[in-house]
Amino acid sequence: MTESKAIIFGCSGPRLTDEEAAFFADERPWGLILFARNIGEAAEIADLTARFRDIVGRTDAPVFIDQEGGRVQRIRQPIAPNYPSGAVLGALYRKDRAQGLHTARLMSRLHAADLLPLGIDADCLPVLDVPVPGAHDVIGDRAYGHDAKSVAEMGRAAAEGLLEGGVLPVIKHIPGHGRSLVDSHKALPVVDADIETLASTDFEPFRQLADMPMAMTAHVVYTSLDPDNPATTSARVIGEVIRTQIGFDGLLMTDDLSMHALSGDFSARTKASLSAGCDVVLHCNGLLEEMRPVAEAAPQVSGKALERAGRATAMARRTGSAASETAALRDEFERLVATVA
Repeated sequence: MTESKAIIFGCSGPRLTDEEAAFFADERPWGLILFARNIGEAAEIADLTARFRDIVGRTDAPVFIDQEGGRVQRIRQPIAPNYPSGAVLGALYRKDRAQGLHTARLMSRLHAADLLPLGIDADCLPVLDVPVPGAHDVIGDRAYGHDAKSVAEMGRAAAEGLLEGGVLPVIKHIPGHGRSLVDSHKALPVVDADIETLASTDFEPFRQLADMPMAMTAHVVYTSLDPDNPATTSARVIGEVIRTQIGFDGLLMTDDLSMHALSGDFSARTKASLSAGCDVVLHCNGLLEEMRPVAEAAPQVSGKALERAGRATAMARRTGSAASETAALRDEFERLVATVA
């Protein structure tokens, strides 16, 4: 693998500016993440992802997106259909478990068919958080259900559907964001549940999907584990819970460093996340003035992180379904979803 820094960056628009291109050429981030601001015509998206890979010198450099369905879906019509939320799929699961699982898998196959032709090979899905009554709706209808069993089963179906379609899943937000009373984009959530409760509910879906290639952390403080640091910057949460109790040994990325749940400047956030045990940091908003200190603080991907990165990217087949197969899958998916509309 060509050397790269332990960073996934965003960019400012539908094409790289000259300044961004020069910055990426110098810093060689491991991956790129796209948002609605980056979405133009389909050909423009494909050009953007191809140019990024050319600049960093790695044809396997992953390109990420949050393409869940519902309110978190960056690519919409006419490039991709507007897909239902996790809660809609969960309603089908509660009506008919087998059909619910099949529909979750189908939707992920369709996500893969939409994304791969654009050069996007990693989807930040499935959401494995288990919301509790009274929690902030930052997760809300993005969740498949309100119990660990249904979330884990639906999450596995969704993740395997992506892999079948050649796209890497990113399980999130490990070890669980469902109890958050505030939006971590705006403030730091603090969860006071005891370890036994967390283990049997919040952590359980992640434990059941610990074989997945990548995971994104939760910017959440669990006072029973580490009252001073959110999971992203907590060596105890990462070492004792994520790596040991949950058993996840894939590539661990932070949630967005620019979220207000984290404190300190961007250099400090980067160093704290990596020293706690994250393999790669994620910075999403495309602001160069924030990205520069992140890049300065981030090392090359090496050691165990490099091994995990290699294992992850090797799982992306980057070969999509035939158009006829995709059309048949889409027809079947639409029929199934119509039963809970």
